[in-house]
Amino acid sequence: MSEVHVLLLPGDGIGPEVVAAAQRVLELVGHRTGYRFVFSEDLVGGAAIDAYGTPLRDETIEMALRSDAVFLGAVGGPKWDHLPKATRPEAGLLRLRKELGLFANLRPVRVFDPLADATPLKPEIVRGVDLIVVRELTGGLYFGQPSELRREPTGRWAIDTLPYREEEIARIVDLAFQLARARRRKVTSVDKANVLNTSALWREVASEIGQRYPDVTLEHALVDSCAMRLVARPRDFDVLVMENLFGDILSDEAAVLAGSLGMLPSASLHGQPPQRPGSPAVRFGLYEPVHGSAPDIAGKGIANPIGAILSAALLVRWTLGNERAATAIEQAVEETLASGARTADLARPGEPAMGTEAFTDRLLERLASILSA
Repeated sequence: MSEVHVLLLPGDGIGPEVVAAAQRVLELVGHRTGYRFVFSEDLVGGAAIDAYGTPLRDETIEMALRSDAVFLGAVGGPKWDHLPKATRPEAGLLRLRKELGLFANLRPVRVFDPLADATPLKPEIVRGVDLIVVRELTGGLYFGQPSELRREPTGRWAIDTLPYREEEIARIVDLAFQLARARRRKVTSVDKANVLNTSALWREVASEIGQRYPDVTLEHALVDSCAMRLVARPRDFDVLVMENLFGDILSDEAAVLAGSLGMLPSASLHGQPPQRPGSPAVRFGLYEPVHGSAPDIAGKGIANPIGAILSAALLVRWTLGNERAATAIEQAVEETLASGARTADLARPGEPAMGTEAFTDRLLERLASILSA
């Protein structure tokens, strides 16, 4: 039986609740497929600030490097908003991505048929949507220097810097083409090349990478028109690749297609597997739902665990390379929704809603049946 070492970082708000649901899914998958998941746990974000005075300890990074994968819940909340930018919970997450070399953030957006009428858009627009946003994660505005806010006698001023090197663009675009080859063979590269020099370079490099993949169609899209197309004609898209800030914004916009921000998983990947002897990992990754900490509902047991559960599916797919088990998790989500199960964020007015644990219980029943078939 292969051991899979996973570091759990539940974080803040509803993070611990949804991570617990994902852990139960992984344990069931491991039991049925011959993996033994070995879980360790540490603090990150606001929880780490409260305990250690920092959003991310060096010891936590070392634990991550000794693991096959990291599973994160969420970070942040109003309790820590007064802190300087460099010491807020989000700074811990940014540093974790940078230290682990997690340059590629994958955010699949799939509209499950039972939820086609759960969005503000018409069902005929969203039904059948299956796209993936590939976001560059360790460059751009979030990491560029100088980045500062100054308050001077003459007034306030601020600066952020948007740098990208050719090699940073090339590796994320190349990954997008690899993904497209296993899907519907179309890549949309998103930029603002009519205004920004970084985007002009992005478009140039993307075109060069595209020439290596003659079997994949490449289109370029300006970020503003792409945002409009995402809600008007989302089925146009297969794989979208973009820089850090654009990816952060457009992937959250795409959440409306799936019915709720609580539906979206993500995988942040490194280019190489970890160095732990005996590791079964295909690729090291950090996995997390994209919904944030939702402090207003934390501790109430009503959080939607689907984003975390689908993130567990991505862990099984990308870190273990087990497509069958990953697909089984996704099928269990769809069948659970088809049975009428809804969490509070998905239920219509007057429709009964299930809590986090009850929904997870029902999904585990479906998953066990699928894995036994």
